Amino acid sequence: MSGPITIAVGHDLFKDYIWSGEREATMSLSDRIKPISYLKAHAAEIVRTLGDGGEPLIVTQNGEAKVVIQDIDSYEEMQETLALLKILALGRREVEAGRTRLASDAIAQLRERNQG
Repeated sequence: MSGPITIAVGHDLFKDYIWSGEREATMSLSDRIKPISYLKAHAAEIVRTLGDGGEPLIVTQNGEAKVVIQDIDSYEEMQETLALLKILALGRREVEAGRTRLASDAIAQLRERNQG
């Protein structure tokens, strides 16, 4: 990734407030919600915009949100983040259950196995 790091510093139902290290910008959630007819009529433009790092698009059908469309890089980054969060949650459960030991003890046990 290049450019400044973007951090979400606030959220309400209608707007996301983004701080990019240079300025604060407001993106309207309503600009990212489109009916399925818009998707059908503007598919190439949507793919191009999302490919340029655009925000995800929420597609509605009969006035109800049905799907979210996002670029592949953002999707992969989100999947990696979720995987890391799962690992952290598993680790936390292991600690809470008392199924941990000191690293020095584990290393000593591994050394003993390799020597024997």
